[in-house]
Amino acid sequence: MSPTQPEQTPPPVGEEIHLPGPTLLPFFNALGITVAIIGITTSIVVLIAGLLLFLYTTARWIADTRRDIAELPLEHSHGPDHH
Repeated sequence: MSPTQPEQTPPPVGEEIHLPGPTLLPFFNALGITVAIIGITTSIVVLIAGLLLFLYTTARWIADTRRDIAELPLEHSHGPDHH
């Protein structure tokens, strides 16, 4: 056998794996917290802007996650032999 060839073929796929799509929401969420912390020492306006950004991105992130979860199947099938 050649070193580039696997010894066995992988088993057939039992179910599709769902991964969330890429998003910038975690970045903006962290940015909001960072701006809010800077605002604590600089200005109430900066603090409020950071908190608003944080709250908006958190709410949006939760809503997106809930929508993704709602789209998943309720039952998982592992093939015809699964009872």
